[in-house]
Amino acid sequence: MASAANSYYELYRGSSIGMSLIDTLDDLVHSGRIEPQTAMKVIATFDKSITEVLADKVKARMNFKGHLDTYRFCDEVWTFLIKDVNFKLDNQNNVTAEKIKIVSCNSKKPGEQ
Repeated sequence: MASAANSYYELYRGSSIGMSLIDTLDDLVHSGRIEPQTAMKVIATFDKSITEVLADKVKARMNFKGHLDTYRFCDEVWTFLIKDVNFKLDNQNNVTAEKIKIVSCNSKKPGEQ
């Protein structure tokens, strides 16, 4: 998690859309079109926005089965590594994966119960 002033996780920065945003901002900073502070504000806004949109707008459901390989709990974050995973998406065909990683964080903002 970022600083206390920024109460959103930085998890989604590693997603394809997050990486694209960071690459684009990096190019803009290096070409002198924006200041580094502006790029940091954009990234902080991205952290907040993607967290809120995923919580409010995504209603899809999925079930999955697999073999738990590894799990850990550190700094209020659970990480699960699962092998031979079978996903079932809202009455659609099954999807399989050799291995997946699930990272789970508390969705409550600091101060909420």
